[in-house]
Amino acid sequence: QVQLVESGGGSVQAGGSLRLSCVASENLYSPSCMGWFRQAPGKEREGVAYMCNNEYYADSVKGRFTISRDNAKNTLYLQMNSLKAEDTGMYYCAAGRYGSLGSSVYDYWGRGTEVTVSS
Repeated sequence: QVQLVESGGGSVQAGGSLRLSCVASENLYSPSCMGWFRQAPGKEREGVAYMCNNEYYADSVKGRFTISRDNAKNTLYLQMNSLKAEDTGMYYCAAGRYGSLGSSVYDYWGRGTEVTVSS
């Protein structure tokens, strides 16, 4: 059973940056795909970015967010730059054998870290 723990959330002004981290309890080679999702108040959870061998991004964050992983540290990252008010929400890390911006393919989820962007 893979356990995921997110950190790095906080409050920032629009235009600022945050770096989220997700530490996995075991080697990230299995499962092989990991992603970041977010959920704003009153809205459905949406995929932000995911990576297996390559990186994929939602259109709304392309050019501003970067997903990366350090297998030696069992850690997934999300560097978020040029943040906007609409980026506000709870951010979740997910892991599974397959990757997608859809949430259904993932087997494991963290509890989330909150990001608030003020305009």
